[in-house]
Amino acid sequence: MKKIKLVATLLIMVSSIAITAQKTNKNKMKKVLFVLTSHSELGNTGEKTGFWTEEFAAPYYELLDKGVQIDIATPKGGQPPIDPKSEDPSFATEDTKRFDEDEKLLDQLKNTMKLAAVKSSDYDAVFYPGGHGPLWDLASDEKSAALIADFYLNNKPVAFVCHSPAVLKNVKVNGEFLVKGKKLTGFSNTEEEAVGLTTVVPFLLEDALKANGATYSKTDDWQPYAVADGLLITGQNPASSKLVAEKLLHQLNHAK
Repeated sequence: MKKIKLVATLLIMVSSIAITAQKTNKNKMKKVLFVLTSHSELGNTGEKTGFWTEEFAAPYYELLDKGVQIDIATPKGGQPPIDPKSEDPSFATEDTKRFDEDEKLLDQLKNTMKLAAVKSSDYDAVFYPGGHGPLWDLASDEKSAALIADFYLNNKPVAFVCHSPAVLKNVKVNGEFLVKGKKLTGFSNTEEEAVGLTTVVPFLLEDALKANGATYSKTDDWQPYAVADGLLITGQNPASSKLVAEKLLHQLNHAK
């Protein structure tokens, strides 16, 4: 009888340990890679560009406040350039104000990892904030293209907002453009025209996505709009940043 009780006790203990392990694994902190531009020159205008503050800050805090761990990488490593226009008080949000006061994050930005040293296997998803900078460097960055394809092929979400879907321009999976046949969005031609940069940017994002076979859609200029097609999540403009993060969180929370 004592042996039976001992076996029963052991079985209960083993079962309890297994259940605890399952819960721990299920609730394991997710880890997301943010990739920012290293490019600072706005074509031949003599003006500066970089990443757009709201498009970084809004998704960053949306994910961070939900317990997601975030690392930041750039093509060159170190401090990524911030588009000075995005720091104008007229574009300020609660997230950008928090960003301005976040010394820990500002220090982290000074020491971003080099993109070439990043492994997709270390992360559950990747997110690319926009700004005009990515049109010049990340859109043609072979390491970035390979990284996105690797995330996608390993069933991990890839998310972009505003101009950053331009980074998908040369990404191929199994010999086809990743965006081919995919529903997505990004900074529209009419929005680019509104900011007066259609002849400055190296290519128009909307046109490039369509040329590669994407099913592009948009809403009214400057209004929030995001699209999820499987693992691919895109947002149209700065106002769409948090929407993209919410869709990314949904996928992370429901990952198998």
